[in-house]
Amino acid sequence: MSNQAIATPQAASKSERYRERERALWDHYGLAPTERSIEIASPQVRLRVVEVGSGEPILFVPGTAGVGPSWGALVAQLAGYRSIMLDRPGWGLSEPIDFSKHEYRRVVVDVLRGVLDELGLERVHVVGASVGSNWALRLAQAEPSRVRRLVLLGAAPLSEELGPPPFFKLFVTPIGAIMVRLPSNPKQIRSILRGLGHGPSLDTGRIPDVYIDWRVAFDRLTDSMRNERDMVRTMIARGRWRPGITIPTDELRQIQAPTLFVFGTGDDAGSVDVWGRFAGHLPNGRLMVLNEGGHLPWLDDPVKVGSEVRACLGGGD
Repeated sequence: MSNQAIATPQAASKSERYRERERALWDHYGLAPTERSIEIASPQVRLRVVEVGSGEPILFVPGTAGVGPSWGALVAQLAGYRSIMLDRPGWGLSEPIDFSKHEYRRVVVDVLRGVLDELGLERVHVVGASVGSNWALRLAQAEPSRVRRLVLLGAAPLSEELGPPPFFKLFVTPIGAIMVRLPSNPKQIRSILRGLGHGPSLDTGRIPDVYIDWRVAFDRLTDSMRNERDMVRTMIARGRWRPGITIPTDELRQIQAPTLFVFGTGDDAGSVDVWGRFAGHLPNGRLMVLNEGGHLPWLDDPVKVGSEVRACLGGGD
């Protein structure tokens, strides 16, 4: 990947050390991405995007700890597409914005609209994971002519039936402020992944050590988790989602883009019934259930999830 100019030698050192761990994970998946920075005007912020392949464009919008090479297992299944992976504001190597100064449901659209404009993309497929699925649906709602098809991976702050998960509630407390400043280690990352439903994949080696190494570097060498906490604090009040975070049923029924929702049964946020009802509210929604899959289902079975994603995106329109 190409390197970007960084303001200070210390920042340059941390950034390059982080990129080294990214490159190791990309190499594991046999992928050779390119990288660039773009600047959007409203909100004014510099963002990093990483690309693999050519063909119809897919914009990937990550959830917590999901930038760049975390998509690698899935992107490796999507030859023939141009996979564009965004570092959300404050995430990975993108600059942060102050979410408290914006209405959340509007600013996420402004960011994604700005990204598409800067990349010269009139129409794209969008893949979201976790919080990124909220961004993807809001874009499809606000800019229906620019979103061809949607893929939503794992539970997300979408359904009116569900409140914030326990981790998010803890994340916004003073304890969360301490958590994001403590250096992580491989044991902690594996524990987090088990809590997200990925125990079987860890036990069978489907999640490789190089992924764990990358995630440790992500926590230690970027400010992502501190910035993510700042964002989440604008989404939750008194243990509940603030108005405008989840998407009401009447708004879901207006989103016409064909949509695949992938839910792993190991993901403890919601249930097959909850997400089946959610997908049923979308005029062209479909739920895929991955047995023993976790919150990041493509890590558990990239071939099966990749096949379903290809089928969704290749349906033609």
